[in-house]
Amino acid sequence: MRFANRIAPLGVAMALALSSALPAAAELAVEQGLAIALSAERAAMRSVPEALISRVTAPQAETTALRRYDTSFLMTMPQAASEQVQCLQEAIYHESRGEDVYGQFAVAEVILNRVDLPNYPSTVCGVVHQNADRLNACQFSYACNGRSRAMVEPRARRLAGAIAQIMVSGAPRELTSGATHFHTTGVRPRWATAFQRTGQFGSHLFYREPVRLSSN
Repeated sequence: MRFANRIAPLGVAMALALSSALPAAAELAVEQGLAIALSAERAAMRSVPEALISRVTAPQAETTALRRYDTSFLMTMPQAASEQVQCLQEAIYHESRGEDVYGQFAVAEVILNRVDLPNYPSTVCGVVHQNADRLNACQFSYACNGRSRAMVEPRARRLAGAIAQIMVSGAPRELTSGATHFHTTGVRPRWATAFQRTGQFGSHLFYREPVRLSSN
C-alpha cells in the first residue's frame, strides 16, 4: 500500500503529460495507465484516517480557534495603526490589562457590541470616548478621570493592540453572550440589578442591557 501511495501521484502526472504528446493510436494505452494510477491512488487514500484528512484539508479554523487566546501568538502580531484599533487598544489596556487574555477579549466584546446598537455611537472611538468631556461621568472611567491615558507598560500595550486588531477585524464574539456593560467586583452600580448578568472573567462581571422597544 505504501508503494502504491508513493507511485500514484507520479503515475497520474506522467500519464497526463504523455497524453498531450502521443498520437491518437497510443491514447488507449495512456488511458489505461491513467486508470491504473488513479485506482492505486484511491486505494492508498482509503488507508488514511478521516481525522487526518480533515486536519490537512481544513487547518485554518482549527488554528484560529487554538491561537485566538494564546498570549504567545498574540504577542508576535504586528501592531496596527488604524484609529479604531488604537481606540479599542486604549480601552482594553486601561480597563482590563490586569486580567488574563480572556478577560481582555471580553471587554473588547462589550465595546463592539455597543457599536452595533443604535443607542450608542457607531464607531469604536465614539463608544470608548462617549461623554469623555464630563469629569467622572463618562462610559469608561479611564476616559474622564483626569489621569493620563498613556499606555506605559510595553507588554500590556502590545497585547491589548493585538486583541484590538483581531476583534476589529471581525473575530467572533463568543465569551459574553452579547454583553453591553461590565463592572469590577469592587463596585455595585445601580443598573446591575436590572441587567442580565452574562458572565464573569477575573474581577469583571458582564451584563447585557435589556432590549429597548421603540413605541409607535
